[in-house]
Amino acid sequence: MEPISASTTSATDDIVWEVKNIAKIIGRTERQTFHMLSAGHLPATKIGEKWVASRRKLLAAILGDAA
Repeated sequence: MEPISASTTSATDDIVWEVKNIAKIIGRTERQTFHMLSAGHLPATKIGEKWVASRRKLLAAILGDAA
C-alpha cells in the first residue's frame, strides 16, 4: 500500500470532526481544545452540536503559535 503524503491526501482527509479528534491533532486535552474552539482561537466551525476543522489549518494555527 502506498504511504499517504500531502500530494495524495484528498480534501475529505483534511476534514476533522469532533473536539476529541481536534484535540489529538493539536496535542491538547479535550477541555483545553473546547475552550480554544469556543473562544475562537482555532480555525473551526460548529455544525449542529459538533466542531469541524481543516487539519491543515489547525496545524498552521498551532505551529504559528509556536513560532
